[in-house]
Amino acid sequence: MKVAVVMGSDSDWPILKPAVDLLKQFGIEAEVTVASAHRTPAKVREFVLAAPEKGIRAFIVAAGAAAHLAGVVASYTTLPVIGVPINATPLNGMDALLSTVQMPSGVPVATMAVNGAKNAAVFAAQIFAVSDESLAKKLQEYREKMAQDVEKKSARVAAQI
Repeated sequence: MKVAVVMGSDSDWPILKPAVDLLKQFGIEAEVTVASAHRTPAKVREFVLAAPEKGIRAFIVAAGAAAHLAGVVASYTTLPVIGVPINATPLNGMDALLSTVQMPSGVPVATMAVNGAKNAAVFAAQIFAVSDESLAKKLQEYREKMAQDVEKKSARVAAQI
């Protein structure tokens, strides 16, 4: 299992790194690259078209501002594309959110929240887990740990009352 993580700028890396770390935690390999829908469109096209040969089965694509990158990636593949709009302008990521989510019929991009890269990693894992019981178990354990963490936080707050 392999996910391509494509970002429009290296400034997006701090938002995407936790997602790549989470993919690794689930046992999913990530191939990471920086490419621009507007400045390096040929690179985007070549990367996407070569992806299946490299074992890539889904894309996590992040971009800010005009944020056309996920849509361009989706235009070249039928593999799942998960968009992560990035807060990179005075519009607080709303421009990127709308650019990512408003895809034409037939060319979908599953869009996460602004800066929601970790959810993109979880969503990619869920896609793969449909046909991988071991991964489904890891996802269930991840959810259980989140619930335990909430209970620990609740106990800390209760102890302060």
